[in-house]
Parts: sequence; structure tokens; C-alpha cells
Amino acid sequence: MEKGRLIVFEGPEGVGKTTQLKMLSAKLAAAGISVVTFREPGGTALGDAIRGILLDSPGEITPAAEALLFMASRAEIVREKIDPALRNGVVVLMDRFFLSTYAYQIAGRGLPEDQVRAANALATGGLRPDLTLAIELPAAEGMARATLRGSHDRIERSGDEFHARVEQAFARFADGDWQRAHEECGRIVTVDGRGEPDEVLARVIATLAQNLPDSFAMLREPVAR
Repeated sequence: MEKGRLIVFEGPEGVGKTTQLKMLSAKLAAAGISVVTFREPGGTALGDAIRGILLDSPGEITPAAEALLFMASRAEIVREKIDPALRNGVVVLMDRFFLSTYAYQIAGRGLPEDQVRAANALATGGLRPDLTLAIELPAAEGMARATLRGSHDRIERSGDEFHARVEQAFARFADGDWQRAHEECGRIVTVDGRGEPDEVLARVIATLAQNLPDSFAMLREPVAR
């Protein structure tokens, strides 16, 4: 049986990655492709409990504790859900993975890169995404979209300087030199998040077909201009 594919959607707040993940999942299912979707943190009983702590806790959480809670959720979902799905030839769509840890905990919180990367290696067992789609949107537009959602979780309330550092980190991830120095992140390709959701989805599909043609060429559609 052919191994499945791990596709990760990433980006700062409000770029539309979750919407695109759901739309792509529906598209794959309609094409007869086995697909599952997960989010971080979450996806398992332990992960969902950790999600509540990380996003809804009214008290302070130290940066180190925050990072390790994310890692605990990741370790659980990799072993319980992602690895078995990939072995069974299923396409796994993830809403956030290690790039978010790099952006939010290393760049945003200022944690030591080497220590966080070592913890991630333990959590993932060396699993790397086949492709990460980093959705890009002008910062002001992304924050405006996030504001329209209403209530904000603990991390979204972290302040402008924190989110500026996160934004700057995401802007670096498409750089080839950065990717070669961070091979555990896999291949990262940016996708323009401007326009209507269907227009962005066309770009997502075109990007998948170009980078993983053996798995996704059948979905190819004209790229929205």
C-alpha cells in the first residue's frame, strides 16, 4: 500500500488556513481520496484537554510550559492518529504543526531554538510534512479578519509586539536557506491568501499538483488571477 501524505496548513492569525483546509478536505473526498483532518493542539483526548489549557486558561502559562504542552499534544496525535493514517495510505491535513511552534514559541516567546527543536524531534519521532502550505496575507487584513471572529483565545491576546515577531517568523519560512537549515520542517511553499475562498483554493490545489503531482495532479484547476 502506498504511504499517505502529510500536508500542513500554516500562517498567522486570520489568513484563512482553516477554511482552506476544510475546503481541500471536501475536494479530496469528492475525488475519492481518503483524507482525515486534525488540528493542533487537539485531535486526541489528551490533545483536546491540552487545547483547553493552552487557549482558554485565565492564568499565566510560562513560555517553557506552553511549548511543552504543545509538544505533548503533538506526540500524542502523531502516535495515535497521524502515523496510522499515513501507513494506511490516507492523506492527512493538519491545521498547524512545528512551524507554528517555531513562530509562536521560538520567535514569539523567545525560547531557545535548539531546545525546542530537540523537543519537537522527540514529539514527532522524526516525522516531517510532505508539504507545508503557508498562507500569506497582509498583516492588517489578517488581523482584521481575526477581529471579526469575535472572542480571542489566550495566545491571540498576547499583544502587538508578540504578533509582529510571529509575522516576521512566518515571512522567513519560504526562504530556501532557512528550509535547508531546518529540514525537520519539510518543504514549505507560500500561497497567496488574498481574494475569495474559491480563488485561494484554486491556488492551493495548483500548488499541491505542482509539488506532489503523483498524489494531487488529478485535482489541478486553473490558478485564479
